[in-house]
Amino acid sequence: MNQTPVSALFEQPVSSGSLPRRITRQALIRWGGRVVKVGGGAPVVVQSMTNTDTADAIGTAIQIKALAQAGSEVVRITVNNAESASAVPAIRQQLDRMGIDVPLVGDFHYNGHKLLTEFPECAQALSKYRINPGNVGTSRSRDDNFAKMIELACRYDKAVRIGVNWGSLDQGLLARLMDENAARSQPLEAKQVMYAALIESAVSSAKTAESLGLPGHQILLSCKVSQVQDLIAVYRELSKRCDYPLHLGLTEAGMGSKGIVASTAALSVLLQEGIGDTIRISLTPEPNGDRTKEVIVGQEILQTMGLRAFTPQVVACPGCGRTTSTLFQELAENIQTYLREQMPVWKLRFAGVETMQVAVMGCVVNGPGESKHANIGISLPGTGEAPSAPVFIDGQRSVTLKGERIAEEFKAIVESYVARKYGQRAEQNNS
Repeated sequence: MNQTPVSALFEQPVSSGSLPRRITRQALIRWGGRVVKVGGGAPVVVQSMTNTDTADAIGTAIQIKALAQAGSEVVRITVNNAESASAVPAIRQQLDRMGIDVPLVGDFHYNGHKLLTEFPECAQALSKYRINPGNVGTSRSRDDNFAKMIELACRYDKAVRIGVNWGSLDQGLLARLMDENAARSQPLEAKQVMYAALIESAVSSAKTAESLGLPGHQILLSCKVSQVQDLIAVYRELSKRCDYPLHLGLTEAGMGSKGIVASTAALSVLLQEGIGDTIRISLTPEPNGDRTKEVIVGQEILQTMGLRAFTPQVVACPGCGRTTSTLFQELAENIQTYLREQMPVWKLRFAGVETMQVAVMGCVVNGPGESKHANIGISLPGTGEAPSAPVFIDGQRSVTLKGERIAEEFKAIVESYVARKYGQRAEQNNS
């Protein structure tokens, strides 16, 4: 077998450096002493949205708390009528009493200009307004209604996301572009005109907002569609047309694995190209399902791409005929859940713990090797192997566990390792 000379392997080494980022302005989303920076080189922000009736102030505050504790750095709420607008200050007060300082975004459609005007306490309690230029009013009133919302954002010093959606696109703009395209000697496909309308609506609305006095650095843009290739095409072009921070997400990603896969496929391509400053994973929840799942998926996309670290990650093998026992599956799931549950406390006490990797492997084939690559790992016995589980810490074999309490003993080893390694970092940072 011919082999490449060793010297040739290092002539053009593979780079694993950080991903390039699109240069943008930086928006600041504030509440109290909390400031979430979006764009301008800041880490990509994970956000989410409630699905409670906003008029139910207590129920909405409880869900916001859960989303914030899961890691949502901004939470959006529907503000669609007088009842929901009047509840927003109470929601904010309840969150403040619970020590939850996550900024709130008001999602407005059709009547936002009225609600923000008639309920000034709502306008002040929100940290950002989401405005869809396609449905701020009829053709006669659209400009006036948009201008009123921008005026209020200026008055209360709020950031604004101008969020265009192809399900509610400005029909006047679309018709004009369709007519112009039909007059071309070589007309574009209808989908290309749709892309152009989405981008034009977003960019021109942003320019109008600036002309009305809203600082350009307080404007974020989004052009939401529901198909992966459409989202990639639109955002690639949008990123060339402006330097505003961009909000990424499929508008209707779908349910379960379909929604997760579609969101991951679309966002990963754009993030790899440096496009995107804040993300939301719009998963359709199962009945009474856990809303925090969309936060976890967003975090995992960023963490697996190496863009951010949120919680220690578990490396685990998929299983095969060598691992007919479910021991390693149960331990991997148990450890991953345990690590995520500990993060609210750990992130305050142990600097850098979110970058830790834990390996839970199922047999001797890759078990020891993978465990050595992790900060801490365990290689469990596969089918027919000796009933022992070597534990590796920072690449070195530390101890071998046996018996019925392997899971409990390994968890105790992880706890000890975190306190020893990351506790020292915290002390160094404070000194």
